Parts: sequence; C-alpha cells; structure tokens
Amino acid sequence: MLQLRKAASLFLISGLALSFSPASGVAQNFGGTPTAVGTKLADGNAYVTVVVLEHQPNPEDNGRMLLAFEEEEWEGIPIYESTDDGATWQFVAHAQDSVGVDPSLCNMQWQPHLTEMPRTQHGIEAGTVLLSASTLCRQGGQNMRLRLFSSEDLGRSWDYVSQYDEAAMGRPVWEPYLLILDDGTFVEFYSAETYKTEGYNQLLGHKVSHDGGKTWGDFVFDTAIPGGVERPGMVIIDRLPDGRYIYSYEAVAGPVAGQVYVKFSDDGLDWGNPAYRGTPVEAMSGLFPDGTPNVFWFPIGGPDGVVVVTAGDVEGPLVDEAGNSLFWNKNLGEGPWWPAPTPVQKIGTRRAGWTQSMVLLEDGRLLHVTSSGAPEGGSEILYNATEVNFNRYEAEAAGQQGADLVRDRSMSNGAKSRLGANDVGKLTFEVLAPDAGSYDLAVRYTDIGFDATPRLSVNGRPVAGAVDAVDLDPELAARAESGLGTRSTGVHRTLSAVANLRDGENTIEIGGGEYALDIDYLEVTPAR
Repeated sequence: MLQLRKAASLFLISGLALSFSPASGVAQNFGGTPTAVGTKLADGNAYVTVVVLEHQPNPEDNGRMLLAFEEEEWEGIPIYESTDDGATWQFVAHAQDSVGVDPSLCNMQWQPHLTEMPRTQHGIEAGTVLLSASTLCRQGGQNMRLRLFSSEDLGRSWDYVSQYDEAAMGRPVWEPYLLILDDGTFVEFYSAETYKTEGYNQLLGHKVSHDGGKTWGDFVFDTAIPGGVERPGMVIIDRLPDGRYIYSYEAVAGPVAGQVYVKFSDDGLDWGNPAYRGTPVEAMSGLFPDGTPNVFWFPIGGPDGVVVVTAGDVEGPLVDEAGNSLFWNKNLGEGPWWPAPTPVQKIGTRRAGWTQSMVLLEDGRLLHVTSSGAPEGGSEILYNATEVNFNRYEAEAAGQQGADLVRDRSMSNGAKSRLGANDVGKLTFEVLAPDAGSYDLAVRYTDIGFDATPRLSVNGRPVAGAVDAVDLDPELAARAESGLGTRSTGVHRTLSAVANLRDGENTIEIGGGEYALDIDYLEVTPAR
C-alpha cells in the first residue's frame, strides 16, 4: 500500500492512444472566467479509478496503470491501460456482468474501484486485478447489486467472484471501495440506504471476507449518524506511513452541508464510534473542501509525507464551485489544512470532480485526472501533471485578523488576503517544521498604490527581511493606470527573510504595513 505512485481514480478515451504533455504551471480560474486547464481524455461522467500494478508475475508488467470509469453508455465499465506512466492510454475492454442478468437490461455500470492482489492467497494469484462495482438494471436503482470481479490478464477478461450486497425495497447501496489488509482479509466499504427503518438516511460501513471475497460477513457500521437526515458517503481509503489507515467522506446534510471529514483506524476495521463524524478538513481561515472527496498519502513534502484531499467544491469565506484547489496536511491529517491549485483546472458542474485521481510520478509531479464541465455542455475527463508546492502556505487559508479575502486570478491560487494597515491586520500561519534549524521565508505581496511593506514575526519574535520586485502583472498594471478596479500597481514583491524554526509546530505571523496590502502567500523552505 505504501507505493510511490499512489493512485485512486482515472478516466480515458475509447480506442485512442493519447499523448500526455506536461505543464510547467497552472492557470487558476478561481473567481474568474470559467476556463479549463488540462488535456481532454473523453466525454465522461464520474468515478475514475486507477491502479498501478506492482505484483505481476511478469516483472515487465509492473508499473503498468489500469483505469476504469463510469460512462453514459450501456456497455459495462471501460478499462484502459498505460505503459508509460500515464503519457498515453489504450482501450483494453469493457468489463461486463452476465451472471444472472441480461447484459442488454442489467450490466456493470456504476462506481468502479480497482485494486491489485498483493500476494498469492485464498487461491488468488498475486497480481490479479480486482474490480468492485455496481451492476445496475435499466429499471432503476432498486435493482442495484454490489459485486466483485477479478482479472488475471491485465483487464482483458473478467470473472465474477461474488455479490456482497444489493438494494432492498428501492433503497440503494453505493460507492464500493475494496481494501486488502496485510493478512489478506478483504474489506468492502460502501454507502448504504438500506437502514432507514433503523433511523439512518444513509450510512457508511463494511463487510469482511476471509476467503478472498467468496463469502462475506455481516455489515458493520463505520459512520452512521442517527436521526434520518444526514448522508455520510463516498469512502476513499489510504495508508499512512505509521501503519494506520485514513478515510475521507462527505457529510451531506450534516451540520455544515458537504463538509469533508477524515477518520482513522489502526487496523482498517475499527473506525471508532459510528456516531463520531471524525476530523473536519478545514483551513485556518475557514475554507474547506466540499463534497465528493478523495484522500491520498504521498511520500513527499516532509518526513511524514503529505496527506492530500480533493473535492468537488471549495466553500467557506470564499467559494469556488469548480473546486480547483486540493487541500494538504503534513501532520498525518491532524491540524490545519492548506489549499494549493490542482494540476487540472476544471469547469464546475454538478458532476465535476465526482471522484478524482492523483498519482505521484517518479519525477515528483502529480498526475491528476478528474471530470469537468465541458465548454459545449455536459461532462468531460481532463488530465494534467505538474509539481505541487507543499512549502507554500496560501494567505487566504491563514488565520485572518483585520483582513478580507478576495479572488484574484493573478495570485498563485486565484485568491489573496487584503491585509489591514499596521496593527489592524494580521495573518497567522501554523507551520510544521521537520527539523529545528534555519529556514528561508518568502512573503509574496502587492501594494494597492501606496508604498507599504508587511511585517514578519516567528514564534512571537520580529524578523527583518529584504524586499525585491519579482514580476509585473500587465493586467493589473493596465487596470491601475486606467483607474479601474483596485489601485494595485501590478508589481508583485517578495519580502525575504531567514529565521530559525523549532522542530514541529511554529507560528509565523504577517503584520500589516503602513498601508493596506494584498498578501498572496508565505513560502517556507530549509535555508540554502
């Protein structure tokens, strides 16, 4: 599970090989005209899933990526493969269900999830690809069946393994996710509406199999909020470097509509009191990812790696309905979260970002694939790969005092904090340092037509710095000259300083200058 290329969802275009062109930067449309950044794979819907194969009997097949997704047609679940780290993709087959159903009426259709058998066990060969999905009948959701299939030929053909749940009395079961524990136990997590008479509108739970998915135990509640209103849903799971498991879910109709939470388990089975919602994913300013989340752990960014959460939208004091920010945390999911632009910048629609894929490539870039609104209407699947800066702390996510959050496409994540002058304004950043020592601090900012410089302090002590002009934004400069909008000169400046940080948590504050300022971000890196 602790693999370099950690992945969860991907989509692709039927029958074509697609070239992958890396991008050096990201054009953020946070609050601007809806434009997409990324390469189109296909017209598509949602629920992308990818597995990077690592346990194949033929070593040459290790590193191959298989992906599946939910499409509009009635041909089953499309399977694609890549043998070049996602640079090009080829159609393999449609995974279909013909066990006890007429494929013209009922077929494997919704919410696929791919994984790989890590060792030979339960009569299943190492490297076997496993596909969890929902078989759906044209008559509607009351015919939904959650089933498990397997492939020993890299997705070319699929064999039925078992059915572990089905809709009852028109109450659906949704969104399966198969976790294989270290001892070979299979755990199928999913959302269920079949417990309404017990007082649960929808809940999250799992079933366990000790024979490779042939038979299943009883359903166990993992997140279940009584009252018949709330709808926790869409579990995605990853493994942390300390051996624990983390899962994300959306709290539909919860205290904060669409709030994303994470929960933790030592063994992948016990997630605590089902009525406990878990830890909200939220920035210090109150920004939070909203709906359809995915969670990933990547071995980059610090000694404990980085936990990344993606979602369909961003909510809070600023709203981004396109959801073009991921949220990251270097403290194994505890403490504040920080936004960064996603490699794909999508157009927001109801189905945009309805599960997303991120794969860490060997060169350090994140390959990102997600559904997006299409310019001509409908949905399409886009992909892009860029490096994500996990040393950059966006000002709009910091604790705010005497400040106002503003959308601005010239800023690194499409937003900024307008900081009040002198002691009126203060931004607070809780920063985790991997080691005690000397660090370079960089505050990127612009003035609003009056010469002013922000102030900087670390753990309560003032820090002196030097200011450089780093670039001129032509659009902002033209607007300033014409008298339109704010009175920003369009000059982005950097206040640079060196400071000693202690091992672990540090508090860095940016104070107001002589006049109000627009703060873009704080960047913290080990001193060179």
